[in-house]
Amino acid sequence: MAKTLSKTKWYRAGLAFECTQCGNCCSGPPGYVWVTKAEVVAIAKFLGKQDGRLDKRYVRRVGIRKSLTEKPNGDCVFLTREGGKTGCSIYPVRPVQCRNWPFWTGNLESPSSWNELHKNCPGINKGKRYDFVQIETLRTLKPGDPAGT
Repeated sequence: MAKTLSKTKWYRAGLAFECTQCGNCCSGPPGYVWVTKAEVVAIAKFLGKQDGRLDKRYVRRVGIRKSLTEKPNGDCVFLTREGGKTGCSIYPVRPVQCRNWPFWTGNLESPSSWNELHKNCPGINKGKRYDFVQIETLRTLKPGDPAGT
């Protein structure tokens, strides 16, 4: 199946990406980092909240779903900035949407959609080369799967 699929995808030869810790993927205009109930519980426990709950400081309801909260400047509530570098204060339990960046389906629609990312993500087309199987594994991560990038 993967072999057949790889013949139809433009990125079948692989793509390069290296996180530069710029924080752009975790900040900017308002958006959503969708979280499942299991991800909320994991984050809460990581933060020492044994009841598995997070209040409005961390998670907001959007319709029937939940998203991580943003600071007034657009940063994710868990984004840290120290000494010119950014980080994630919940990195070991970050949501799947964060773990599979930049290999989101929309970012992989075409070479131009991938290359457009470079405007905001300096790690695009630099550093480690991911092969087709690695990209597809990251693109299709589900909550509970092993950590991605």
